[in-house]
Amino acid sequence: MIIITNKNIPEAAISRLKNYGKVVHFETKGITYQAISGHPDVFFCLLEKQIIIAPNTPIEIKNELTNYNMPFIEGQGDVGNSYPETAIYNAVVTEKFLIHNLKITDNSIREACSDKTSIHVNQAYTRCNLLALKNDSFITSDKGIYETLLTKKLNVLYVNPQGIILPGFSNGFFGGACGVSQNQIFTIGSLSQFADGEKVITFLEDQGYQTIELYNGPMYDGGSLIFI
Repeated sequence: MIIITNKNIPEAAISRLKNYGKVVHFETKGITYQAISGHPDVFFCLLEKQIIIAPNTPIEIKNELTNYNMPFIEGQGDVGNSYPETAIYNAVVTEKFLIHNLKITDNSIREACSDKTSIHVNQAYTRCNLLALKNDSFITSDKGIYETLLTKKLNVLYVNPQGIILPGFSNGFFGGACGVSQNQIFTIGSLSQFADGEKVITFLEDQGYQTIELYNGPMYDGGSLIFI
């Protein structure tokens, strides 16, 4: 198991992650603005059987993936310093759906998901705000995404993102503070310190998930945890 994580998440969280797989510390310099420069979900889009990465992902990261026999496909557009180039890979892909602001989605993702139902949402930082679960269930911290998925008759829980840490901003987003591996949900922080934590725990238990809190502190948006 390879786990890609922002190198700047709390050290206690990184230490615990090492119990579950090989941790790849992600960072970039001079590509995009500082607050999201270490966010894997800005540079990677995880599909069911492959991963699409931005061409300007640092070569050191590409080499690590290659060394661990983790195949990847390079996308068509580079991540840039401002929107929309900061969000072109921040899509959510499930067995059935491609969910993103389809006006900006990198063409490589569109092509790879040609057999899926595409759902357009206005929030282009979709993966930051949306955690996809099994059985067409989701947790989101964006009201627009919430309302759109409800119209598709999907099982979705909305949570208020206030209190989620993202250095440089008033708050981060729920999806960016989480990762999914099989029937386990990993949170960068304790749900007991999150206002909607009890709602999240109940929702996840109903879906048959075990929650693993990586450190005993407030929820921290590190740009998602990517399990390969």
